[in-house]
Amino acid sequence: MSTRREVLVLASGAAIAGAAIPQLVHAGGRDDGWNAGGRDDGWHTTWAAAPTTVPPGTPLTLADQTVRQVAHLSVGGNRIQLRLTNEFGTTPLRIGEVRVAIRAGAGASTDARSGSDRPVTFGGRSSVTVPAGAPLVSDPIALSVRGGDDLLVSIHLPEPTPVTTVAAFAFQQNALATGNVTAARRITPTGTITQYLFLSGISVHGGAGTVVTLGDSITNGANTETNANHRWPDRLAARFRATGIRLGVANVGVSGNRLLHDPNPPAGSPAEAYAAYFAQSGLRRFDRDVLAQPGATHLVVLLGVNDLGHPGTAAPPGEVVSADDLIWGHRQLITRARQAGLRAYGATILPFKDDTLGFYNPENERKRSALNSWIRTSGEYDGVIDFDAAVRDPADPLRLAAAYDSGDHLHPNDAGMAAMAAAVPLHLFKS
Repeated sequence: MSTRREVLVLASGAAIAGAAIPQLVHAGGRDDGWNAGGRDDGWHTTWAAAPTTVPPGTPLTLADQTVRQVAHLSVGGNRIQLRLTNEFGTTPLRIGEVRVAIRAGAGASTDARSGSDRPVTFGGRSSVTVPAGAPLVSDPIALSVRGGDDLLVSIHLPEPTPVTTVAAFAFQQNALATGNVTAARRITPTGTITQYLFLSGISVHGGAGTVVTLGDSITNGANTETNANHRWPDRLAARFRATGIRLGVANVGVSGNRLLHDPNPPAGSPAEAYAAYFAQSGLRRFDRDVLAQPGATHLVVLLGVNDLGHPGTAAPPGEVVSADDLIWGHRQLITRARQAGLRAYGATILPFKDDTLGFYNPENERKRSALNSWIRTSGEYDGVIDFDAAVRDPADPLRLAAAYDSGDHLHPNDAGMAAMAAAVPLHLFKS
């Protein structure tokens, strides 16, 4: 299958797949990742974090501070680009300076490797303003990286800046420091965060495509060890590298995400304090979080468990869905992926009997079983990844196996994530 797609880029940032571009003007001859024919010139997402808004109230505000963030790259290349995001901001986002470097060390380290520091510009500018509701893509950066490297992205925020666009559950410790220390090899943190702020993507010039993993907390990495990169998409990327598959992996899983509904916490419920982090529905965010990924060639969908479990807990009972509703939503994702030239793979929903979040009941189990049966047997997806079979308890298939259970009987632990990645048939990605 060809991975080259022609697009017409509009002033709003939207793109119409399949539209021919008769002419393309390069401002100042800058290498922007497109050749004279208007085709994809080898840029592929190597890391991603799906942006969300924040709960009501007074957001964290940073002023004259640097946030240094660690991104674990899935595939390498000889140049990189960043995607910053103010997509949930209501006011312009002022960026004083951005620099990148390859990380030295592991775990919680934010030290830069000597000689790897590079400045980042946006249309030739080092200091920029990101409009409210918009992303911002950098100029290509001359830095060679390898899959498995950790990239440090240091952003200086010179003015009081409400943090309104985040990826709330990073499972990675990032650092805050006073002043503009973007170029420092080692910083003195004044605080740490386990979120990604104003950063949603990194692409590389290299690789052969990108697998986008659309999901919820299980894809996002919930309950895995912080700083360890043990999410199942990270483990899958490591398998790709070990077997010579030159595909990036873009993890756009969001904890609490549903396929069919946006967050809608009942008034007065505890969920009002956190439901905004659950992100817009999979259907609503699909174009931004999946189709906008540079070089996307494959889609893996693992969504539906929160659609079953949230009504009556973190969402109103009136948002109860049927198995047919979920199948309808999956069919929409398949159709939209294929229109954009992506191969779409369906992943079965993991078992969650006796979970501690209140998701399980016999009716929800019947719906899960019906959805999984459709994913396995309908032939509507281009391929099937049977996560359910990989992690269920052979003695009680409605439960997670004890060896893979993080303790809440819903989310796999680190070993469970490894089992999920090992269950992905690599032949689906070798064509």
